[in-house]
Amino acid sequence: MQLENKLTIVTGAGRNIGAGIANRFANEGAKVAIVDILEERTQAVADQINALHPGAALPIRCDVTNGGDVEAMVAEVVAKWGHIDTLINNVGVVDRTDILNTTENEWDRVIATSLTSVFLVTKYVAQSMVNHAQGGRIINISSTSGHQGRPNATAYPAAKAGALHLARSLAMQLAPHNIRVNSITPNRVFTEAEPGAPARSSSVENLIGRQITAEDIAGACVYLAGPDGDSLTGADIFIDGGVLAG
Repeated sequence: MQLENKLTIVTGAGRNIGAGIANRFANEGAKVAIVDILEERTQAVADQINALHPGAALPIRCDVTNGGDVEAMVAEVVAKWGHIDTLINNVGVVDRTDILNTTENEWDRVIATSLTSVFLVTKYVAQSMVNHAQGGRIINISSTSGHQGRPNATAYPAAKAGALHLARSLAMQLAPHNIRVNSITPNRVFTEAEPGAPARSSSVENLIGRQITAEDIAGACVYLAGPDGDSLTGADIFIDGGVLAG
């Protein structure tokens, strides 16, 4: 197992990509804090993991846009496991409106969830990593929307571009502490829609002829968090089926 006893936090881990990453990390031997704003989701994913790997998952309800919540969450993980080896900044929400129709409240909501959370969680996790002087890995989940404009979204592309560039700056700032910071750029990941929302289309136009899955993203996270990823920092890995190749 590539991540034996690696102590990991995954935000937005209550479903979809985050749950996929958490399950894969547990399968690779890691212990995983399942962080989500909905307590029932964190518990459901933790129960699923602990049924296969007893004691591997710690459910924590946390509003990652709130600094006090984040500080308490990090303290809880450290109190439970002693330190943190890996952080996956996965949580995010998307808007689907142009600039003329995006409200200030919607802008604030998307930026807070998809970018400010990355700042807050990384701030407190990085401080813990520095305090324990054992190094660490931080991975931001971005999007192809962070590399190119979208006609039907405004805050989300801005937030994901911010997550990309924040990872590069953090890689430079945290390198003296042996902390590697990288990002992953997915595209059109197969996920379940929120209850009551319209079903999501599974059609894709990429070079591999299928949608990207949570398992694809999880595999890249394992690489970056494991021994084979030790030489990478300040890098962005495309898990996009070749969408940005041309």
